[in-house]
Amino acid sequence: MIGFLSKNPQKLFLIDSIGALLSAFLLGVVLVKLEPFFGMPRKVLYLLSAIALIFAVYSFFCFLYARKDWRIFMKYIAFANSAYCCLTIALVFYFNRLLTIAGLLYFIIEVTLIFGLVILELKAASRKSVK
Repeated sequence: MIGFLSKNPQKLFLIDSIGALLSAFLLGVVLVKLEPFFGMPRKVLYLLSAIALIFAVYSFFCFLYARKDWRIFMKYIAFANSAYCCLTIALVFYFNRLLTIAGLLYFIIEVTLIFGLVILELKAASRKSVK
């Protein structure tokens, strides 16, 4: 998979963009509507959703336009995704008394998936040659 994605980095940018768009929708629409079920405050959900939307736009533009220097753009989004995960983890700890089991599970799954994507992005960006 790493070999395929490093030969087709635009596909990895597209995966990142779609995933970030899905996160933005889930956080900004679904979890907001079901705030009592998940427990995370609405303002926090909107903040995380806005960040995810920015990442979705960035990755989509990289999908469309990043060709020659794609590795640096991949490293930027990997760093941004890592920072997003750290922020999410900090917010989960800060609001732990408000979170329900469903909320905790949602954020554990989201962070796990994003960290997995970060690993793929960093491995793809560190490969020496793209043929």
